[in-house]
Amino acid sequence: MSAVGKRSLWRDLSLPAVMAGFITVLVGFASSAVIVFQAARAVGADQAQIASWMWALGLGMGVTCIGLSLRYRMPVVTAWSTPGAAMLVVGAGAVGYSDAIGAFVLAAVLGMLAGFSGIFAKLMKRVPMALAAGMLAGVLLHFGLDVFVSMGTQLGMALAMFATWLIGRRLFPRYAVIATLVVGVLVAAGEGLLHMQDVRLELATPVFTWPTLSWSAVFGIALPLFVVTMASQNIPGVAVIRASGYDTPVSPVIGWIGVVNTLLAPFGAYGLNLAAITAAICMGGEAHEDPARRYTAAVAAGAFYIVVGLFGATVAAVFAAFPKELVACVAGIALFGTIANSLATALREEADREAALVTFLVTASGLSLAGIGSAFWGLVAGGICLLALRPSAARG
Repeated sequence: MSAVGKRSLWRDLSLPAVMAGFITVLVGFASSAVIVFQAARAVGADQAQIASWMWALGLGMGVTCIGLSLRYRMPVVTAWSTPGAAMLVVGAGAVGYSDAIGAFVLAAVLGMLAGFSGIFAKLMKRVPMALAAGMLAGVLLHFGLDVFVSMGTQLGMALAMFATWLIGRRLFPRYAVIATLVVGVLVAAGEGLLHMQDVRLELATPVFTWPTLSWSAVFGIALPLFVVTMASQNIPGVAVIRASGYDTPVSPVIGWIGVVNTLLAPFGAYGLNLAAITAAICMGGEAHEDPARRYTAAVAAGAFYIVVGLFGATVAAVFAAFPKELVACVAGIALFGTIANSLATALREEADREAALVTFLVTASGLSLAGIGSAFWGLVAGGICLLALRPSAARG
């Protein structure tokens, strides 16, 4: 056994690592949980099923963070697919709940196969990054717009949240979204917009749904969810790992995340993947001055994720008590950076720019044909444009 394998968790664990794990979960949850709730409602989940989603996602993130970090003694931080959740809000269409669950299982199996087979990187090269980024930007566009739409009905609250985000981005960027959420809650409470009477502390009860599948679920949810999760979540996640100096074996990590995701998908775990932004918290010097001991921060994050999942019913009730404008503002503001980065990536290469633009516009339009959502049709339209325009560009 190697020296790395002999490391002791309890000897390596430290208070800074535990705090880094806590902040990782806090930032990840506060910045995107509202989008997950919107996604669950978009596919027809009731309150009990939404609580089950939180249980499954929390358990899945916790198990993968702890298991993979201990296995490789490197910080491996996982997250739910925020772009995937946003895609469900926009592209779920009229797909039934059990069909959506079947699509989640299929997407997870595809992720597992892409990991264990070693074709993850090769497969992603088949989908031009410009088109994937254009699709992602189109999916997320209306979240950004909703921040300003909310000002038409709740001007004071929306302006206060937007101003808090601006100040936070300048003074404390890591916690800007959390501060925005706190200010939104305080303003909503002051205006009597919170309805917390139904909130009580209770454990989540997992709700199993037998998966079914339809063609609209396959092409409208499963395949776009797989592409978005791989291209916009796992690839940046790998980049963060490499930039932090860790040589984590990517293929088995992606594969095992897919295994856990497949097992928990019938309970609502729609998409698990490598984290990027929050992962950097566990991989930086704040977690521990010794890079070899930072894996304990990811283990701590996993423990906190499990606690959040166990109390998923309470979490669901809290967010159900928020006014819709607060939810819209937090979701949109949390996605500003992702929208900007996606647009920048989509339009970076001149040869792919028009095809990426078409992908973005078709996806953002909300077009639905044959029960299949706009994310898929955006990729199709962009791919056709790419094939049509690249030869002429080459001749020029």
